[in-house]
Amino acid sequence: MKTKGLFKLSLAALAATALIPLATQAQDKEPVRIGAVTSISGVFAQQGEEVMRAIEFAVEEANAKGGVDGRKVELKTGDDESTPKAGLRAAEKLAREGYNLLIGPIASSITMAIGQNLQRWDAMQTVVISKSDKITGDSCKARMFRANHSDAMDLAMLGEWMKDIKQKNFAIVAADYVWGRDSAKAFTESAEAQGKNVALTLFPPLGTKDFAPYISQIKADPSIDGIWVALVGRDLIAYTKQAQSFGLTSKTTLGHAMIMNFVVNATGDATKGIWGNMGYGSMIDTPMNKAFVTGFEAKYDRPPTDNEGQTYNGMQLIFEGVRKAHSVKPAEISKALEGATFDSIYGEVTMRAADHQLVLPNYIGQVQEVDGKLEPVIMRRFDPSIVPAPSGDCKL
Repeated sequence: MKTKGLFKLSLAALAATALIPLATQAQDKEPVRIGAVTSISGVFAQQGEEVMRAIEFAVEEANAKGGVDGRKVELKTGDDESTPKAGLRAAEKLAREGYNLLIGPIASSITMAIGQNLQRWDAMQTVVISKSDKITGDSCKARMFRANHSDAMDLAMLGEWMKDIKQKNFAIVAADYVWGRDSAKAFTESAEAQGKNVALTLFPPLGTKDFAPYISQIKADPSIDGIWVALVGRDLIAYTKQAQSFGLTSKTTLGHAMIMNFVVNATGDATKGIWGNMGYGSMIDTPMNKAFVTGFEAKYDRPPTDNEGQTYNGMQLIFEGVRKAHSVKPAEISKALEGATFDSIYGEVTMRAADHQLVLPNYIGQVQEVDGKLEPVIMRRFDPSIVPAPSGDCKL
């Protein structure tokens, strides 16, 4: 009789458990702890604000749907102050506190500084804005994954696009740090391969406010009919405004990470007609992107910017790794992501195992007036088939 009673109690307990919502049953699972390291202050602060907005949106969205793999997503933030030194401090603090799924730096130099320490901190890093080829080249790390386009991907696209560009003689204005110099070098190689010439290359230091001396050098050579611009943050805004006021609009401007929403919004009509690569556009026609844009517009009353779209994509990469690994351990997520193919806001994408570069389509756009407002508009999509093969410099 006692056995029968116990059996009935067990059945009753099982029935009661079945009534408990799945999200409640999963509360004992270890949460997904995101450590956001980005530029809340410093030269990249405008982009950092957008990055943080997208991270917070992705966290809220995931938790509203019951979490990721039945796990709540938690977020903690650190300011990298737009410098590698501060970035290291912020990243280590977050990782030591258990927020070891890191995401967010803008500058490639900050990303690479953090990447050197991932193993020691038992952390993983998702790159969403930094473009330097070194990240997936000789500075690659087993626990570092890039979800955005690299310089090599942008320049491969540029090589195709430049076949249709009429301008023959270029000036380059690029930031004097690793990303700017990499961009200048790659553009020069791409231009020369198409029989074009780079007559002048200028490297203003980070934090430059007065671009008049550089603009004067470009204006002094009337044969220059095109300008390649690879500047960042507040420097990019200052240059764009001054280039317009000094009358450089007669020369065609091509921008590397230039026609971003925060630049367009901050410079009036100075960006109108400028061409450049676009890491993301809210008009990308995929089911996942349409859902993302709808949700974002409902919350912020506007579509997501390029930085917000790229960052949201990086957050989805982390969540995909958690689901595939059924774990929040950085080493296990890293292993699960290698070679993984999955759906994204860009469509189906693959995380290349050889160098941890996400292979995805790329876009050329132009700043145009849409419904009375200037914004970057995708003009041409390039298939992932043009993405360059791994450089061979990455040794994971």
